Amino acid sequence: MNSPVMNLDEIKKCIPHRDPFLWLDEVIEINDKQIIARKYLDPDLPVFQGHYPNHPVFPGVLQCEMAMQAGAVFISKIAEIEEGTVPVATRLNNVQFRKMVGPGDTLEIIVELTEHLSNAFFLKAKILHEGKVTTRCEFACAAAKV
Repeated sequence: MNSPVMNLDEIKKCIPHRDPFLWLDEVIEINDKQIIARKYLDPDLPVFQGHYPNHPVFPGVLQCEMAMQAGAVFISKIAEIEEGTVPVATRLNNVQFRKMVGPGDTLEIIVELTEHLSNAFFLKAKILHEGKVTTRCEFACAAAKV
């Protein structure tokens, strides 16, 4: 496993998300084309209590949220965005849920920039568990005042 290039405190400087809705633990790689992050799914996460009792599954929509948070960190690092703005999701397309994941799994989030027009960023993502794709999606973000 690679060492992190950004820890949780550094991630928090880039995006406004906080527990219980911060879905990244560390960034292990970032360059001008992509970001790779990780998230450990702690068995004590409250989401596992209700989704689903006796068969806990981490929701696919939260995996999409992970990808969008990683994308927001990526944008904050590669683009000059105006102070007081933050990347927000404006579109989510072509979502595929391929494999269920659950308590104790560590997910790798890979987000790649496909296009940048003005303040709009178009990205594609895949989430992996043990090298196998769990979720794929495409999304767009734009800088918005917070």
